[in-house]
Amino acid sequence: MEEKEKKGSEHQAKKIDDFKVGDTAKVGVKVKEGEKERIQFFEGVVIAKRGRGQNKTFAVRRIGSGRVGIERIWLLGSPVIYSLKVTKKGKFTKAKLYYLRKRVGKAALRVRAFQETPV
Repeated sequence: MEEKEKKGSEHQAKKIDDFKVGDTAKVGVKVKEGEKERIQFFEGVVIAKRGRGQNKTFAVRRIGSGRVGIERIWLLGSPVIYSLKVTKKGKFTKAKLYYLRKRVGKAALRVRAFQETPV
C-alpha cells in the first residue's frame, strides 16, 4: 500500500503541464546509453489522448527530416517521461487528430486553430 503512494507522489513531482489535443508539446524522455542516462526532447502536436487514471496515454506527432511523420505514444505515468511542456496552445473540436497523418510537408506542420464565425 505504501509503495503505491510513493509511486503516486513521484508522478506528481514530475514537470507535466496540463495539455489538450492539438497543443504543441515538448516531451523530455529519459534515454539510457550504456551506463549513462540523458534527456532527449521530442516536440510535436498532441494528436490523441485516451484512457483514465494510470492507464492514460497520449500520442505526439512531428515531421522529421525528409518529410517523414514520426509518432510516439507514451503512458502519462511512465517513469521514462522526465517532463512535458506545452509550447503552443491549439483549439480543436475533434478529440483525435488522425487526419494529420494524411498531410505531407508544410500542410502537416500548419495546424490551424478552430475559429468561430461571427453570427
